[in-house]
Amino acid sequence: MNEDRPLTRLDMLRFARRVVEHQAARQLALMDRWIADEERREAERQRRLAARQNAPEWAVEHGLNGRSAVYVHVGGCTGAGGRAKGVGREQAVRALTEAGVPACPLCRPDTALGILE
Repeated sequence: MNEDRPLTRLDMLRFARRVVEHQAARQLALMDRWIADEERREAERQRRLAARQNAPEWAVEHGLNGRSAVYVHVGGCTGAGGRAKGVGREQAVRALTEAGVPACPLCRPDTALGILE
């Protein structure tokens, strides 16, 4: 702008409009990021819910060697980890009673099965 001429009211209004437009664009970008984050969280929640619904009724978690059982879990237990294998009710009862595999302290399958230690 020409420095010799003073700013008019119209110049100041146009400047104010550009400032507001810039702030609005930044706020919209921020809202878009929040929406995208929330959509990602919701998709993850839906994925976990679907995985939990598809989970077996009972699971036996194996140790690092893959042979020894570490815990018996209720299907869908968040503490089961990746080494848990789905089993039937009879196998879960046998593991708890005959094999002496401990019940998961989080989901307490022994209570759900009606077996108390």
